Amino acid sequence: MLPPYTLQAAASALLQVTSASKPVWVTAVEVVIFVAAAAIVGTLFTRLVTTVALKAGAHKGVVHTTRNWLSVLIIVGIVAGVAYLTGLSTDITTLTISGIAGLAVSLALQNTLTNIIAGVLLLNDGIIRLGDDIQYGGPGGVRGEVVKLSLRTTWLRTADGVITVIGNGNLSAGPILNHSARARLEKKLRV
Repeated sequence: MLPPYTLQAAASALLQVTSASKPVWVTAVEVVIFVAAAAIVGTLFTRLVTTVALKAGAHKGVVHTTRNWLSVLIIVGIVAGVAYLTGLSTDITTLTISGIAGLAVSLALQNTLTNIIAGVLLLNDGIIRLGDDIQYGGPGGVRGEVVKLSLRTTWLRTADGVITVIGNGNLSAGPILNHSARARLEKKLRV
């Protein structure tokens, strides 16, 4: 049996802990209210930014991307708020949270970053230019004139007038036959 002063100290410490912490149901109600409020405010803010951007003349693709990024930021904010309200943030360090967030963002943007890096390399190497007659995917692949080059995609117009959009990551990985830039590319080989 424990001495009485040890039992009294343990009971006193337990009462202090339970009186300082909230009941679980109060925390659950706070989390539900926070998530609902953040979702409503986030949705209204996203709609406001979208409306203002469209009225200002922004391209629909830019508006769509902005809306997606705002949604991601709102979700990250909600997760951080729930972690704070539940006390989980005291157990998880900032470094861990930032590492998890960095991993999530890098996985979400993997294809986009691959296309952008491949686009920079394609433009830097000068393998293709606007107006070039290229064939992607070898002899049986898509052949057409390059009508648009961007960081993420390359647009080809085939002989039938069909526009083919190819991601720069795929374009740089596959065989590219450039039928119209023989002299330019041979000069690059000699340098």
